[in-house]
Amino acid sequence: MQVEVDPELCISCGVCIETCPEIFDWGEDDKAVVTEEDVPDDLEECAHEVVETCPTEAIKEH
Repeated sequence: MQVEVDPELCISCGVCIETCPEIFDWGEDDKAVVTEEDVPDDLEECAHEVVETCPTEAIKEH
C-alpha cells in the first residue's frame, strides 16, 4: 500500500501527523508529506484511518 498527500488540498491541520507519525511529517512548506513510500503492513490500518479522517481528502491511497 502507498499513500500520497495532495499539497493543493492540504490545509496543514496535522491530523495525519498526530494519527500516524510513522508515515507523515511536516514538509518544508508546512504541508504534510509522506515519509514512507511503501506503508509497512503493520501501519496499514493507521494509514487507512488517516485517509478516512483527512478533512479535505488530501490524502489518497493506492
